[in-house]
Amino acid sequence: MASGGFGFRAYTLFDTLVWIACLNVLWIAFTVLGGVVLGIGPSTAAAHVLVRDKVRGNATPLMRRFAKEYFKNFGKGNALGLPIIAVGVALSLNWGYFSAGWDFGSQIASAGILMAALFVAGAVCYLFPMFARYDIPLAQYFLMSSRFAMRHLAGTVILLFVTAAALFVCRSVPGLIPFFGIGAWLYVTGWLCDRFFTANDEAMSATVGDAAANAVPASGVGPVSTTNPSTEASLV
Repeated sequence: MASGGFGFRAYTLFDTLVWIACLNVLWIAFTVLGGVVLGIGPSTAAAHVLVRDKVRGNATPLMRRFAKEYFKNFGKGNALGLPIIAVGVALSLNWGYFSAGWDFGSQIASAGILMAALFVAGAVCYLFPMFARYDIPLAQYFLMSSRFAMRHLAGTVILLFVTAAALFVCRSVPGLIPFFGIGAWLYVTGWLCDRFFTANDEAMSATVGDAAANAVPASGVGPVSTTNPSTEASLV
């Protein structure tokens, strides 16, 4: 039984690594298909939809499903991705400009830009997993991912650590990028976010349930009924 258990775990690990490698290749290929700038958002959105299915045990044909989600969410993916790219470029240029100065004002400005970049990176880690899980108005994804990043700092720190580790490994071993670098980051952050969102939803449901059980009408006779919380409320 022990050897069988080990064999099953080894097979599961190997299967997951192959799946991640295929996801990595698909992400790169479809990003290039979109001209890179217009391909990053849709590719990331499609990847997180597939990651959510994977971590929930829903096996689907990887390439066919990726292509379907990529073209289905091409507009929405760019609506999410392009502003992030623009903000990232602006922060990078401003940090490069101010960090080159040695005066006190420039150093304060560069430190502030670095903090802003960390906040944006934390919110982005939640953005596309949130898109894959919740159906809310498009503009709300930016607001809700930012609020979630602020209210769940422990999870945000973990995601930033995973992102920094992925960047370090890719810089140290560039040969991993075509096979695992991006796919592994997408999988791990998607897996973590799925658990963070689930824990948050369960906590919110428990809070609403306790409030409903304790609430009584003005006459003091029996509990009052409450409506189900909205998706937006369940996020924060």
